[in-house]
Amino acid sequence: MGLARSGVAAANFLLKKGAHVTITDLKSCQELQKEIAQIEGKVRLALGGHTESDFLNADLIVISPGVPTRLSELKHAVARGIPILSEVELAFPFLAGKVIGITGSNGKTTTTALIGEIFKNAGRDVAVAGNIGTPLIQFASTGPVPPVSDRVNVVELSSFQLENIRKFKCHIALLLNVTPDHLDRYLSFEDYALAKERIFMNQGRRDYAVLNVDNSISLSMAEGRKAQVMLFSRRQMLSEGVYVDDGSIYIRWKNQHHYLMPVKDIRLRGNHNLENVLAATAAGFLSGVDLGVMAETFRRFAGVEHRLEFTRRVNGVDYYNDSKGTNVDSAIQGLQALDQPLIVIMGGKDKGGDFTVLRPLVAKKVKLLILIGAAAEKIQASLGDEVETVRARDMQEAVELAHSRAIVGDAVLLEPACASFDMFENYEHRGRVFKEIVHALPGE
Repeated sequence: MGLARSGVAAANFLLKKGAHVTITDLKSCQELQKEIAQIEGKVRLALGGHTESDFLNADLIVISPGVPTRLSELKHAVARGIPILSEVELAFPFLAGKVIGITGSNGKTTTTALIGEIFKNAGRDVAVAGNIGTPLIQFASTGPVPPVSDRVNVVELSSFQLENIRKFKCHIALLLNVTPDHLDRYLSFEDYALAKERIFMNQGRRDYAVLNVDNSISLSMAEGRKAQVMLFSRRQMLSEGVYVDDGSIYIRWKNQHHYLMPVKDIRLRGNHNLENVLAATAAGFLSGVDLGVMAETFRRFAGVEHRLEFTRRVNGVDYYNDSKGTNVDSAIQGLQALDQPLIVIMGGKDKGGDFTVLRPLVAKKVKLLILIGAAAEKIQASLGDEVETVRARDMQEAVELAHSRAIVGDAVLLEPACASFDMFENYEHRGRVFKEIVHALPGE
């Protein structure tokens, strides 16, 4: 159900396993031509809408992450006892090696990429997958799965993917933070937090749960874990865990005390990225990665595309692409990370966030707020009396307006604080469009 990137990968895997596959999607055959062309076998297509009989006649249903489980077709299937699986659950029994899973409202992609780089630089066999871009099912074996493997599967996991796991288990599960997000999908913040907590499902005493002391929701989930708990904090010393003291990173674990590196040597900017580094340190340490390899990785790692990504300097003005900032808390982190006077492009599809919490930061740091997308009116009502606010029809007009108003020393920041689906295919598409327009601007 859902022929996006993970749907294509799941269909191809199931075909190789000999399954009879039906693909259903609200989009039409014409809209899905590119995806259909990637199917590597004969499937039944039920496009342009859903038919309940397709669901009730299935042996199992694999849903794409964007599909809400409260849809009536899925409810009726559940009542009939038909299993509904996320793509990561489908993949899990066919994976070689152990899983390191990363979830959180913010920082997932950066932390996943960081951990992947750590293992790569350590010479380990590593697969980086999940919400970061490559579906996990692409690393699943279509033949016999070796009983023992040195492979490490580093997997970014969204709350949507975690909703429909059953046996999926992380050897090391990282919960970076939990802040309000996706409130357009969940009935309450508590439901959203419970979906995140499912990352610890099925863990035992030989596994590890890594949690952020500085986030109250994350810390509350440390209680009652079956796995061994390793905490991390950038704000306080810990008797056991990964922490910052006097400008350096330390690890305390099982009566051992290790020095890692000075915080100033980390290439990534911002407190939120320091937390991501601490979480990655925990995963690397628990996996036996050399401390020197980790420190050198943190010195070199420049970040991931679309996350506070420096795009270009034009006539003394810096342009940053933070299209991955799809919620209000992520916008806070983006605004805090830059020290220059800011012209901010914000807006998109509202996810139920409270934009008023941005008021102090906007008043202090933003000289012009340019709004695009479906949430523009709500954002203007929340922030418009704190800063000069204008609207743009599309990204092209927004960037050109920012370019005309920026002066030497300013930064133009794409900081949507919203989903992208009102105007773009996804946040990557939004970020690419922003960068293409910026690179086409005239100027030195």
